[in-house]
Amino acid sequence: MSQAARAAEAFERLHGRSPAGVWSAPGRVNLIGEHTDYNDGFVLPFAIPYRTAVAASARDDDTITVSTLHDRGRAETADPARISDLVPGAISGWPAYPSGVAWVLREQGSTGGADLVIAGDVPAGAGLSSSHSLECATALALLGLAGSRQSNSDIAKWIQQAENDFVGAPTGLLDQTASLNCTEAHVLFLDVRSGEAEQVPFDASRHGLEVLVIDTRASHSHTESGYGARRRGCEEAAKILGIPALRDIALDELDAALAKLPEELRPLVKHVVTENERVLQTVALLKQDKYGEIGPLLSASHASLRDDYRVSCDELDVAAEAAEAAGALGARMIGGGFGGSAIALVRGDARAEVEAAVTAAFAERSFTAPRMFTGVPSAGAGQDR
Repeated sequence: MSQAARAAEAFERLHGRSPAGVWSAPGRVNLIGEHTDYNDGFVLPFAIPYRTAVAASARDDDTITVSTLHDRGRAETADPARISDLVPGAISGWPAYPSGVAWVLREQGSTGGADLVIAGDVPAGAGLSSSHSLECATALALLGLAGSRQSNSDIAKWIQQAENDFVGAPTGLLDQTASLNCTEAHVLFLDVRSGEAEQVPFDASRHGLEVLVIDTRASHSHTESGYGARRRGCEEAAKILGIPALRDIALDELDAALAKLPEELRPLVKHVVTENERVLQTVALLKQDKYGEIGPLLSASHASLRDDYRVSCDELDVAAEAAEAAGALGARMIGGGFGGSAIALVRGDARAEVEAAVTAAFAERSFTAPRMFTGVPSAGAGQDR
């Protein structure tokens, strides 16, 4: 049963009527381009088949009710809230995400009361953007109920505001933009500063390859990790250098820029500048059908995130190292870091060997057994019914 069908069925069970509609949004994998989005840089994500669905109906009052399905169909319902009373910090836990979206849409005059029922299978805490898939589906549902048509660009910015100001997570634009805009069999090449986006064909299987996603089960949280500290460091470096964002440093200007910075900020700047370059190189190789040659760029990205940006962890390092030792063409952590998932570019006939090697490496270190699946570029957010 699809997540949309689960959400609709649960809505009928909880509210005694069919929902007015069901909207859903996917999680995402970022092929390359990590911690570049809030530096006005380049990213290259694709949507995954795992989705969050929101069944919804409008109410004639100012109240929002939110229920979510857990394993085996058990529903958890948050306390009802008046949208006009929502303020940052008033709600915590999972209800903060849909409530934050309602709050920011209220500020835009684009929502009213609603009953929402959520069902999803994007692994939480895995760095696959489960929270943003929920926020995107919620935004589309509330806007759909209100009959308000808005651009995906505006919706992405509003979701960022909800995350930053209501939830308290200093995230950028990558995740929600990917969830809203990605298309099947493509990666989304996005210039975060300009908003210019290009759908780049990405069919790894045609080249006998797979993107193996390795959920390390080392859970992470942007609100609790060092994500915010890294972002503030980047902003401080840009201020010292007198530029709008680290995106404005060209690769051949990197050494001169680093010489002007305090030592503790140099590794952050080095990562962002070199990561932007790796995104551009990856896009160029994909357009030339040189899929196998992007592997070293993935590995270089991981090394930079581990050594310069310092957002990796033991589980992510072991996943990448074990995958490469077993024959992966390249591997790297994805997402904000401090846990979550890694990806490995593997030949289809070597996938089983790579999976076995990663599983054995985790067992040897008494880590929780990882979950692995093939990352298949899938459709973005939309209305299901």
